[in-house]
Amino acid sequence: MSVIEFSGVTHAYGEREVLRGIDLVLTEHRIGIVGANGSGKSTLARMVNGLVKPDRGTVSVDGLDVARNGREVRRQVGFVFTNPDSQIVMPTVAEDVAFTLRRRGLSKADVAARVADALERFGLAAHADHPAHRLSGGQKQLLALAAVLVAEPSLVVADEPTTLLDARNARRISELLDALPQQVIVVTHQLELLEGFDRVVVIEAGEVVADGSPDTALGIYRSLIA
Repeated sequence: MSVIEFSGVTHAYGEREVLRGIDLVLTEHRIGIVGANGSGKSTLARMVNGLVKPDRGTVSVDGLDVARNGREVRRQVGFVFTNPDSQIVMPTVAEDVAFTLRRRGLSKADVAARVADALERFGLAAHADHPAHRLSGGQKQLLALAAVLVAEPSLVVADEPTTLLDARNARRISELLDALPQQVIVVTHQLELLEGFDRVVVIEAGEVVADGSPDTALGIYRSLIA
């Protein structure tokens, strides 16, 4: 598992401070992050692969400073957005998955084989040549996962990956994330997704207010929002 370390991390958007002196070392296989809207949890998650850089402090993945080594870190860390439309960039389903591999120095045959495997794995093989933006919401999130995982990252960060989905597709995405061999960090409001996780971190007003097993941390979070 990767070692993700936040050391004295503070960040603000304009005058609004969203993270305050965060110190965390994350090493577990399945890690959940929860908090109310505006608590800073998504900002925290986006720092793991350099989508957001801290104003003060450092974030590192396996000793690599994310702010200084962003490209190298992003080869290790895949990121799944809440809205899959935010990361679908190519016209067709197969092209979108292949786009992830564009700078990996692979032959066309290797790219084609890896894309085919990814589409088969996520039930999208029949849609390979279909327009990506015409897929259903659940299929788009499957495509987003396929496009991330085809690059074989060691860590997957998912920011509220089931929020826009109906119950059936949310369950399917949750089961897929839960079955991944990779280390996974999931930001979510759907607390039932985290019941089997190794660790849950609760963020409130930019600070860590609970950190432990799902039972303990989610119990504290439920009391905060009650």
